[in-house]
Amino acid sequence: MPELFVAIVGGLHADARRAAVEHLLTAVPGSVALHHDLATAAAGTVVRTVRDRTGVLSAGEAPLVNDCACCALREDLLPELERLADAGLARLAIVELWDSVEPKAMAEVVAASGLTLTGVITAVDPALLLPYLGNGDDLADGGLAAAATDQRTVADTFARQLEYAPVLAVADSEEADDEDRALLAQLHPTAVHVPIGAGGWAAGGAGACSAGPDPTAPAAGVGLPGLSALGSGWFDPDSAGTGSMGPGVPAAGPYGRDAPGAGWLGSASAGTGSTGPGVPAAGSSAPDAPAAGWFGPASAPGSAHSALAEAALAGFDVEAAAAAQHPACALLPAEADAHGVSTLVWHRRRPFHPERLYAALEDLTCAAARSRGRFWLADRPDTLLHWDAAGGALCVESAGPWLASLPDAAWEMVPPVRRAAAALDWHPEHGDCCQHLVFTSPGLDREGLELLLESCLLTDAEYAAGRAAWKRLPPAFDTLLEV
Repeated sequence: MPELFVAIVGGLHADARRAAVEHLLTAVPGSVALHHDLATAAAGTVVRTVRDRTGVLSAGEAPLVNDCACCALREDLLPELERLADAGLARLAIVELWDSVEPKAMAEVVAASGLTLTGVITAVDPALLLPYLGNGDDLADGGLAAAATDQRTVADTFARQLEYAPVLAVADSEEADDEDRALLAQLHPTAVHVPIGAGGWAAGGAGACSAGPDPTAPAAGVGLPGLSALGSGWFDPDSAGTGSMGPGVPAAGPYGRDAPGAGWLGSASAGTGSTGPGVPAAGSSAPDAPAAGWFGPASAPGSAHSALAEAALAGFDVEAAAAAQHPACALLPAEADAHGVSTLVWHRRRPFHPERLYAALEDLTCAAARSRGRFWLADRPDTLLHWDAAGGALCVESAGPWLASLPDAAWEMVPPVRRAAAALDWHPEHGDCCQHLVFTSPGLDREGLELLLESCLLTDAEYAAGRAAWKRLPPAFDTLLEV
C-alpha cells in the first residue's frame, strides 16, 4: 500500500491559506485536504471535512475535549489521518489548520504518530503583515480562541505561525507594496517564498470554509493596545506598574529527514531546480517516488504549483524546527535595511540593570513591529531570558540556565545544536551569557533604540562590582517571571 505523506498549511490569513491548499489539491493528483473548523466550538463540537479538488468527500463532528476545541482537533486528527492511510486512496494529506491553530504543536503531533510529515507551510498576504503584527487584541475578542482559557493575541499568534514554517506561500496581493515585501523578507529571512496568486484566489471554491471573524482591523491605538487578559510572563505597556502580568504563551522549521525527495514530482516539474535551502532539485531520486508525471499539468516547469508542491514534499524535521525557535539557539534575523524597513541586531557582553530595563520596557516594546531574542539580567546572571514582543505587548520568560552556568558534566545532556550555538557565541569570561535582541519594523529609529538599550546596561562601576553585587540589585522582573 502506498505511504501517505502529510503536509501542514496554516496561517491567520485565511484567504491566502485556502488559496495555498487549492493550489496543492490542483498540483498533486490524489491529494486530499483535511480541515477542522473550530468556529463551531460554541456549539460543543468541531466540524471536520475531507475534500479533494472536486469538493467535499466526507464530513463529521468531534466533541470538545475539556471544553477545548484545539484539544478536540488533536484527538480527532490522527485517527482521521490513519483512516486515510489505511484506505490507500490518497498519497498526500494536506492538513489545513484553522485560523489560530499554530503549526508547531500540530507538526509535533503528526511526527510523533509515525506518519511522514513532509512539509509545513504558512500562507501570508504581505498587505496584512502590519495590521496583524500591530493587533494586540485577544484572539477571543475576534472569535478565534482555540480554548476557553486561550489568552493569546492576534499579533503573537501570527508571529509564531510566520516564523515557524520554513515555507511561506505568499499571496500576490494588489494592496502589498515594497515595504510590505521587505518586512516579510526581514521577519523570516531563511524562509522559502512561493507565490500563490491573489489572496482571494480560492474564495468560493470547492470546499472553501468560512474565514470567521476578520481580525485584521488593528486595535485602537495600534502599537500600544490595552490587553485584558495577558498570561504569565507578559508585559503590557498600558498596565505598566500595576502588576497585572500573567502566564505567557511560549514561543513556538527547517527541512529535514523523511523527505520523499523532489523526484516524487516526476518529469512534469523537471528543470525547476531547487526552490530554496533544503529543497532538493526536481528529478533527484527518492525511495517510493511515484512514476514521472505523477503531478498534473498544473505543475508545468517553473510554475507556482510546482514550486509549492516541491516545498510541501521536501521533508520536515520537527526537532530542528523547535531548535530554530528556541531562544538559546534561534535562527534570528540579520541586519537589514530596505524600502523603509530595518532590522537592528543588538549584541552586547554586559548584563542589563533590572530597574533601568524595566523602566524602559514600554518604549522598547513599542519601538518595533516585532522584536525577539535572548537577554541577560544582572540580578539573575545564570538565567537565560527570552524576549518576545509583537502587537505592543512583551512576553519575557526564563529559558533555563546559560550553558556557562552548568557544570561540565551536564553538557552531555544538552542537545548538540544548543552546544554548537553556545560555542559560536562563547566569550572567555562570560561564556554564552550575552544580549542578543533583534528589532524589525518600518521606520525603525535605530539610533534612538540603540541609545535606549545601551542606557539599560550596567555602568562600568556596576559591572566592576562583580556578580555578588549584581545579585543584590532590586529584582524588578520578579512580577513578570512569577517569583
